[in-house]
Amino acid sequence: MTVNDDSFTNWMHREEIAESMIPIIGKLHREQDVNVLLHSRSLVNKSVVSILKTHRFARQIAGEELSVTETMPFLRALTTLDLGPSQIDIGMLAATYRADGRGLSVEEFTAEAVAGAAGENKIERRASRDVVLYGFGRIGRLIARLLIEKAGSGNGLRLRAIVVRKGKGQDIVKRASLLRRDSIHGQFQGTITVDEANGKIIANGNEIQVIYSDDPTTVDYTAYGIDDAILIDNTGRWRDREGLSKHLRPGISKVVLTAPGKSDVPNIVHGVNHDTIKPDDQILSCASCTTNAIVPPLKAMADEYGVLRGHVETVHSYTNDQNLLDNYHGSDRRGRSAALNMVITETGAASAVAKALPDLKAPITGSSIRVPVPDVSIAILSLRLERETTREEVLDYLRNVSLASPLKRQIDFISAPDAVSSDFIGSRHASIVDAGATKVDGDNAILYLWYDNEFGYSCQVIRVVQHVSGVEYPTFPAPAV
Repeated sequence: MTVNDDSFTNWMHREEIAESMIPIIGKLHREQDVNVLLHSRSLVNKSVVSILKTHRFARQIAGEELSVTETMPFLRALTTLDLGPSQIDIGMLAATYRADGRGLSVEEFTAEAVAGAAGENKIERRASRDVVLYGFGRIGRLIARLLIEKAGSGNGLRLRAIVVRKGKGQDIVKRASLLRRDSIHGQFQGTITVDEANGKIIANGNEIQVIYSDDPTTVDYTAYGIDDAILIDNTGRWRDREGLSKHLRPGISKVVLTAPGKSDVPNIVHGVNHDTIKPDDQILSCASCTTNAIVPPLKAMADEYGVLRGHVETVHSYTNDQNLLDNYHGSDRRGRSAALNMVITETGAASAVAKALPDLKAPITGSSIRVPVPDVSIAILSLRLERETTREEVLDYLRNVSLASPLKRQIDFISAPDAVSSDFIGSRHASIVDAGATKVDGDNAILYLWYDNEFGYSCQVIRVVQHVSGVEYPTFPAPAV
């Protein structure tokens, strides 16, 4: 047998194991509301090849590839336990088991590591929480995809309605088509049908009522059977408390804004300050995509090294707020063709840091350049630290943060030498540290942080909504503090 034959035989063996993982992962998700992760990446509804690629990607952050032959025993061990709603990272289980020297069996170690999610300790499955999307643009449709994807267990969040201004012609058919196909993020994973007679879009069995309105104060959501719902405003039309309060209609109990909030509206970056949300808070902002990209690594660096001052330069993909071709625009420069120019513009991300990290006293400045790509941006974060360090120390630290810290869902890490922006389309992290581009000289550090300003940000919004609704389930093994 040749070496190539050995490699192919090994591939087929791993393919077979990954294939056998799929029904186990699906059953845990549907029946026990357990989301199986691998280094913070969900394996629910993933293909055989996707599962294998996720295992292989572990070498980018952990230094060596993780094999399905290593993780499969832990997955099987989970099926023997009386688990409640939780997120369980089999990559972390394998890694911590490898470092454990007590001689426990996989079954014994797994039972101990996830004890907080099993038996008497398990959380009871909660009734689903209604969600309404006000606006159905780029972010709205991606949030809809995520909500539908996460509805598989029948619990958690349930998308009940979208509110839009009625367009001409077959409005609901066109909106369903935009949900079904996306030029950047690809096809919707599932089936979508339209019930025009009843004004509904049906996606993977989820009936989504389309409500036409241009004035939030005219809608009574209880008329559609919606109660105690969280409304996500994707329009950015209202950004202060007075404007957003218009959404607090019958059937709506909380409002979450997908843009930076003004005045006293709390700006929440999940993973950093979501624990400051009070039970009686009715109006929240998820800040901006750029704020979500820079605040988690900024917090990580401040915690370890201290930060005296910083500057962020954002190279940002163009958005619908710009003109396709030169035309009038209310803002400077944004009237020039987005597809043909680099456009200098303002960013509020630096000033928003103070809201998310009030204990950080270091001044942070910022500027932005819009460039002719449709998605994925990069933030160049230049920091003056309180102590000197080395590039190797910073990279080791950030790699560990991405693997085993409370920020591991926000911060990803990549060491691929030829990574470019399109590689990060669909990333679910708020920020991805590019190890190859990182520069450190004494007390100066420059981090290059990729982020999918559409999808990664939408994932952060969903995390905030899950936390607000009480369906943000704990992760095991617990991240290191």
